[in-house]
Amino acid sequence: MACAVPEVGRPAGWSCASIVAETVPGKRSVGLLLYRRRPDACEVFLIHPGGPFWRAKDSGAWSIPKGEPSSDEDLLDAARREFAEETGFRISGDFLPLAPIKQRGGKIIGAWAVEGDCDPTEIRSNTFTTEWPPHSGHVRAFPEVDRAAWFTIDDARGRITEGQRGFLDQLSQLLSRSSDQKTRR
Repeated sequence: MACAVPEVGRPAGWSCASIVAETVPGKRSVGLLLYRRRPDACEVFLIHPGGPFWRAKDSGAWSIPKGEPSSDEDLLDAARREFAEETGFRISGDFLPLAPIKQRGGKIIGAWAVEGDCDPTEIRSNTFTTEWPPHSGHVRAFPEVDRAAWFTIDDARGRITEGQRGFLDQLSQLLSRSSDQKTRR
């Protein structure tokens, strides 16, 4: 399988097919890193998880929209589906594969960068249920995502979960290469 994936954040021995072959269901997630170019900076779109556990957390709590693919689902299709489920937006464009990142717990996250735009105040997220308060016997529904926002890449580094920061590095490298190629023309 041929793909142009930057080496930044790429695990040793990684190949494009490895994200499929090395993981077992439930131990991988896939998502989209949506970005937009502004005159003064590039911005990335991040989501904040909903529910009572995340309510008061901010730094290190934000994420790219992502989720688990089904066992027979194309990984990019799964990433696009998860983005729509968590935000209500359907994204199209040129999807650039990023090197997957292995999390401390062993889960592997695969992602694609794609340029686009959306209004974070218009998100519509699916919901999940949990017992709340704990041990109360009361089950409540919460949005999977309670808010979304655009951040410069530098600001996003302080907001995104530690295990996903490598995607920001890869995007920066891709954009730098793209800018260098346009300058040479």
